[in-house]
Amino acid sequence: MAAVLALLDLLAGEGSANRFEAVVEEARRQGVTGADLRTVERIKRLALGIQARLERRQQWSAALAALVDTASDLASPHTVEDTLKIITRRARLLLGADVSWVTLPAADDGALRLHSLDGHVTMLNTRLRLPEGAGLAAAVLAHRAPLWTSDYLTDESFRHAAELDQWIGAEGLHAVLAVPLSRGTAFAGSLHVADRSVRHFSADEIALANMLAEIGGVALSRAVYLDETLAEMSALRDRLSRAEADLADARGLTEAQGALLALALDGCAPQLLVEECHVRLRAPVLLCGPHGTTIAAAGDLSERGEAFARARKAAGVLLDPAPVLLQDGIWSVPVLAGGHPLGVLYVQAGPAPTAGTAELLRYAARVVAVLLSLQEGRGPVDGQFRDELLEDLLISVPRPRDLLQRRARRLGIGLDQPHVVVIARVEGGAQAHAVSRASTCARRLNGLQTTHESDIVLLLPGTDPGAAARTVHDELSSLPGGPPTVSGSGPVSDPGAVLHGYREAARCLDAMTALGATGTSASTHQLGFLGLLLSDHMDADRFIQSTIGAVLDYDAQRLTELIRTLDAYFDTGGSPTYAAEQLHVHPNTVARRLERIGELIGSDWQRPERALEIQLALRMSRIRRVLREHDEPAGGQDA
Repeated sequence: MAAVLALLDLLAGEGSANRFEAVVEEARRQGVTGADLRTVERIKRLALGIQARLERRQQWSAALAALVDTASDLASPHTVEDTLKIITRRARLLLGADVSWVTLPAADDGALRLHSLDGHVTMLNTRLRLPEGAGLAAAVLAHRAPLWTSDYLTDESFRHAAELDQWIGAEGLHAVLAVPLSRGTAFAGSLHVADRSVRHFSADEIALANMLAEIGGVALSRAVYLDETLAEMSALRDRLSRAEADLADARGLTEAQGALLALALDGCAPQLLVEECHVRLRAPVLLCGPHGTTIAAAGDLSERGEAFARARKAAGVLLDPAPVLLQDGIWSVPVLAGGHPLGVLYVQAGPAPTAGTAELLRYAARVVAVLLSLQEGRGPVDGQFRDELLEDLLISVPRPRDLLQRRARRLGIGLDQPHVVVIARVEGGAQAHAVSRASTCARRLNGLQTTHESDIVLLLPGTDPGAAARTVHDELSSLPGGPPTVSGSGPVSDPGAVLHGYREAARCLDAMTALGATGTSASTHQLGFLGLLLSDHMDADRFIQSTIGAVLDYDAQRLTELIRTLDAYFDTGGSPTYAAEQLHVHPNTVARRLERIGELIGSDWQRPERALEIQLALRMSRIRRVLREHDEPAGGQDA
């Protein structure tokens, strides 16, 4: 009875197993034998079993408490990496293992990689990648259930991976337990614990690892969502910051545009406008005219003068309104009015200006164009008056001459001064650009421009219609669709004569088209005898003088017979020998005279078209001489 009580005391006091055995030995020494001794031994075994179950329950309770602590720790917000580190650290401590880690699929190729190792002593695990289907992790994900091995390297029940086996051997690991790490309904990876000794994992240890993996999976899901949310919030903050910056830039751009436009509408000097551009752009600004002359400058240009000079030289004529980077961070923006260049704005804004700066550059160039146009009287009202005046000059209904001249004087044009009429015909779809360019040209030359019967008509001051036609042709040749066909006539010095000049230029233009001379420029005077036929006023004297006048003057001054020689040459079919016989001179004399004629009227005088005009001029000169000789005696008799 004393032995039983001693065993119960030991059980109540949680004594060690050897003390239980000492009580049995004491009973034997005291003479307890037979059935009584067997009862004492049975009670000992029962007491040890009860004690083992109590210890197991205590261990389980401690493990559950550790799980609760882990769950509490994971309940706080953590990043994915911090969450994985907490899981592996608690797994190693909970199971009393030497090493723990997590395997997760890689984001790039889906292969399994080791993460958040705890307790390791080597660095062979750096970026360790497991081939597809290899290792205990692949078997766990395939079976969706915990798996363990008492000695990893000797276990052939799963496929091995050389790199992982090398790391397992370097760490000295033997027993490995792997449980699936789930995220919701999906399996994200696996949780591993390992010992450096051969051992078997109990059901309680496997259950603890499994519960920890489930808790860790939930925490991992939340950490992933948290990281994604933080990334989205960061992206939203960046977008908000960019939006606020864009809004501030837009407000600044609007304010700058308003300030520049207000200065232009107030009629300020270009220097003041350029200085405002310098303040708004925070960069040196230079405004040059269409020929490179400096109109205004602002900013520190002392050290940048050479750079601006090189930029101006390299820029050339720019017709694209977009800013162009030249060199040394200098941007050029053409100042255009109706497609016509009024100058160039140069700004040293650096190699990569912001979008707001680029927009402000374009706007500044437009404001400068407005200012220069206003200062040069190129407003829309002025242009409308000019167009209407020329349209009234081209209609057949007579208008009071004094009224037309007064309207012209208001525009600074004197219709009593010599003017030429120019007509331009543009092919293709460049009509609108051509009208704008021609209007700019007319204003620049202090003339008039309008569109009449689908053609562009200009009235320009001057006496040379051919030169005026070439000027207009060169002005419009750079437009797309091919060069225009341009004709000229005149000069005219009366409002009523403008219509006649227009009709003459129109006939010249139609003749050029019929002759296949499209895309060129000419005047009625340049068309020779054809121009004589097209002219409203048959000016035979002018035709004769422009064709063989030099030869006539030479004969009159030196009393030579070059005209007779020219007549004889053409009468004999262009034969110097027969011409010499007709003139009763030596052929060498005819040859020398013909050379002199070539020097006077050009070496190409024997070309068929020139020869035809020369023969016509000779006949008209002969008829004029006969008529004058016929009138002189009559005039003398009357006298």
